Parts: sequence; structure tokens; C-alpha cells
Amino acid sequence: MSDTPASDTGSSLFGDLPSAPQTGGAYRVLARKYRPQTFTDLIGQEAMVRTLSNAFDTGRIPQAWMLTGVRGVGKTTTARILARGLNYLLPDGTGAPTIHMPVEGVHCRAIMESRHLDVLEMDAASHTGIDDVKQLTDGVRYSPASACYKVYIIDEVHMLSDKAFNAFLKTLEEPPPHAKFIFATTEIRKVPVTILSRCQRFDLRRVDADMLIAHLKKICAAELVKAEDDALALIARAAEGSVRDALSLLDQAIAHGAGTVEAETVRVMLGLADRARIIDLFDHLMHGRMHDALMEFKAQYDLGADPRQIIADLAEFSHFITRLKVVPDAAISQDVTEAERTRGKNFISLPMNVLSRAWQILLKGLSEIDSAPRPVTAAEMVLIRLAYAADLPTPDEALRRLKQEGASQPQASSSSPSGNGTSARRVSNGAKTIAARGEPASLPQIAPDAQAPQALKLNSFEAFVALAHEKRDITLKTALERDLRLVRFEDGRMEFSPVEGASSDLAATISKRLYEWTNRRWVVAISSDKGQATLCEKAEAAKAEKLNDVRMHPIIKAALAAFPGAEIVDIREVATRIEATDNNDELSEDGFDFTLLDRDDD
Repeated sequence: MSDTPASDTGSSLFGDLPSAPQTGGAYRVLARKYRPQTFTDLIGQEAMVRTLSNAFDTGRIPQAWMLTGVRGVGKTTTARILARGLNYLLPDGTGAPTIHMPVEGVHCRAIMESRHLDVLEMDAASHTGIDDVKQLTDGVRYSPASACYKVYIIDEVHMLSDKAFNAFLKTLEEPPPHAKFIFATTEIRKVPVTILSRCQRFDLRRVDADMLIAHLKKICAAELVKAEDDALALIARAAEGSVRDALSLLDQAIAHGAGTVEAETVRVMLGLADRARIIDLFDHLMHGRMHDALMEFKAQYDLGADPRQIIADLAEFSHFITRLKVVPDAAISQDVTEAERTRGKNFISLPMNVLSRAWQILLKGLSEIDSAPRPVTAAEMVLIRLAYAADLPTPDEALRRLKQEGASQPQASSSSPSGNGTSARRVSNGAKTIAARGEPASLPQIAPDAQAPQALKLNSFEAFVALAHEKRDITLKTALERDLRLVRFEDGRMEFSPVEGASSDLAATISKRLYEWTNRRWVVAISSDKGQATLCEKAEAAKAEKLNDVRMHPIIKAALAAFPGAEIVDIREVATRIEATDNNDELSEDGFDFTLLDRDDD
């Protein structure tokens, strides 16, 4: 399936053809050993095989073919199989051009080994001149020595010079009946249109990852090699649709793992990071946890992961999440790891514009890493930029903010000092003021957007905690009560000192929630001052003080004296004074209800 040198020998993947003899026990790499010998061995090129089959069955065989595609998809291999089909002849003398070759014919072995007299291969990368082409075209008029057709296979045809292409034109348009031409190229745009118009073109597409993984599994089974599914998925993903690259990587992985192909071995071999750790890094970045993100990146780098590859994997994962939002079935593909399939669903809630912005930052970061003197520092700067951008407003949010602030600013017009009837208008965008002069004196007033949410004011820290409770953000409410000591709070600004053990991204979370709930930006800063006690500490102090007051109450003193070992375990405030019970006794004169517990009771 892969493009290999002309001297390669081949054997069928399923054993349809006998293997070429190996001298001295020489080892053949997998790309040569499992090179397809028939059209049935080709994978991923069903459209081309169907077209050729119909053409051969009906006798509509063109004089020239143009095979194009990326490296390793089987252009040269297909050309040899096509030459074999054109010259298929059985030992009993029967046979005709066909793509169905159940048994080996008279010319098959020599053609596939590139040593047949009537099948000539030329590498245009090393024979680019007009003299090389003239030598080839001069022999076209001679009939084949033993085969049915003379077949000329020109590999990397785009490398020919302009004069060489021109020398081909007449021969290619009106070749003798016994001559066929097969061209192969990876740069179809460099081939002149005059050549393309004389050929039947086939675009060999990249092999799908699922099909490539299944192909690798068959080869591992034939080689008696134990391979993990995740390892084969990594190889298929790195091959990018090229069968030859996949087989070369598999060969390397088998040698690297001493006969066993494991995902961790492949990751080390390719310099990849663990897919689960890439997802952890993506999670830190999307939540603005800068410290955790840098620590995770350093850990992956210390394990041997390439900084550029880490950024590329992050970009690929952001693309996967975007596809998952649009096409939920994207997780079914075999090249998707189990970690991506299970944990990817946790990121579907991310807005599309956030994922698009992450993709743009990571994609731009790849070019920065390539040009940076130290790739690791450039990669860290990309991560920092992405983490901080995750908390920025999206373009539509920023535009809505500008509209609201622009509508809330009164527009005043006055005559210019020169008295020419012009006016000055000042438009505020929240960060700077722009003055526009020379406009008409009367300016239309911009009406505020009736559907735009109004800004909410918070005059106290307690109001913010109550708002968190109202929004059902229990995690933030708990952190506000327990993890911060308030230093300063006013509408639009908040300063606090975090307690030991508080979350490192608490300030970022508070800033984000305040923006979402109040519809405007807040300045949230961490102060070096000690600050007030936390709300939990204040509540505990108030409860202790109230408990001490209750202990001094005469009735409670009497109750505690009457029941040795009893203690107060709860204090509940009641709305009204509790009236006397049937024996005309009051539990409290201050509006409290007390629960006493006797330690001696069961």
C-alpha cells in the first residue's frame, strides 16, 4: 500500500501470493512485507477500484492514468498492480486485461518486483531533463517483448522540467496501441494542464483512522505481536492517513517495545503526552488555574513530551470538543481514546466562541514555538495567554457592554470655539474616552437596548453572599463564608485576604461570578492586610457569646444544677415569646428555646 523503492519485493497481506525468497535471513520491514499485490489488498480506495473494474470489464481502457495523493497512500503500488492487470496472462496462454487476479500469472512476479522488461519505471525526481524523456519516448514505438502492453510508470512526475513535459505531449496524446502510461505525483498542481487533460485522474485519499487501525490489527495478528488498541490509535493518528507511515511506526514500536506494542511505549517513542494528562491541562486552562496548568505542563515536559506537541494536542482536543458539540457521534470513532470519549462530554458546556478562541490562540502559538529560541518558554507563554483569555468577555459580551455604557453616558453638544457650528462628542468605552470633532451640532440620541440586562449594585459583602445563595452557587457561597477575610468591599471593588488552604483561583472565580451576576466588571484584588474574620468565624464567635449569655440565665443555671452532667447543645431563636406551660413555667424570657442534653440518659 505504500510507496517504496522499485527494488522492493512484495507478498499479499492474506497470503494470496507466495513471498519472495529471502537470502541470508534478511528481515523485511512491514511496509515491504505487507505491500498489496492485488486490488483486493488495497484499503481505503474503493472508488478507484470500482472505476477501474468497470473500465476493464467494458474494455474502456485509457492510454494514461494520473495517480495523485499524499505520501504513503499507495500511488506506486497501485501503478504496479495496474501494470500487472494489463499484462495478466496465465501459464496456459489464456488471460486478458483484468483487475481480478486470483492466481499469479506469467508476468506478475517480475512486474511486482520491478524487473520486467516491458514495464519501465522512471523516477522523475532524478531524471528531470528532456534527454531522459526523449530516451523513453523513442522506445515507445517498439512493441513489447513478451507482455501484452508496454507500461511506463513515471513517479513524482511533477519534478519534470517544462521542456520534458512538452516532449511528452504528442506521444501522450496519440500513443501506439501497445503503450500505456501511469503517472504518480504528490503535487498535482505542479503538473501542467496539458498533461492532465490527456490522462484519467484518480485521487487516492487518505485512509480513515478506523480502517487503518483495523489494518494494523490484522498485521499484528499475522506477526504474533500483542498490541493495545490505544497504541494502535496513537500510531494511526500520527500517520495521518498514510499506510506506509503507519507500518513504519508500527515496525519501530514493535522494536521499541521488544515485541509488544503498548500505548505508553508509543507515547515515549513519538514524544507524545498522555492523553488523559492533556485533558487535565485543558481543564486547568479553561478554568483559569494558571499555577496548576504550568505545573502540569512542566511534569509532561520532564517526562519527555515535546512542548510543540503538547500545544498541538491541546489544539486537537479543542477541535474534538467543538466537533462533539456539533456532531455528538464524533466520540464513536476508533481513533478517539477512552479518556477523550468519557471526559470530553464534561466540556460540551463550554460556549462555542470560547472554544473557537482557544483554537485560535493555540494555532497561533504553534508558529510562535517554531520561531522561538526556546520552545518550552514560548509554549508556557501560550498557556498563560490561554488561561487568562478564558476569563475574558467574548466579543458579543464586550459589544453589549459598550452599547450599554455608551447609552448610559449623556451626550452633550456645544458650539466650537471657532463658531463654525461644529460640536464635540465624547464616547466612553469604559477604558478610555474618544473625542470626535467636526460633526454636526445635533446628534441623534442612542436609545438604550430594552433587552440588555441592567447592571446590579451590591453595597455589602453580605449582599454578595446572599446573591450567591440565590444563584444556587453553593461552592462559591461556602468559599465566601469560610476561605476569605474581607479587607474592603464597595460597589465595583473588593479586596480580601485568603485563608490558608483557600483555592488558588478564588479571586478569578469571584471576578467571573460578579461579572455574570451584576453585568459589569469588578476589581477583585488579594490584599496583604490581615482583614476581618471570616463569616464562619464571626458566626462561631456570635454563637459562643450567645451561649455564654444563656448559661448566665437564672432558669438555665437552675436547670443545669438540677440535672448534673447536662449541657446546652442548641439555641434556637423564636419569633414570639413562649408562653408558660401547663405548670406555669417559662422556658425563656428573651425569646430563646433551649435544648438540654443529659449525658447520663440513653
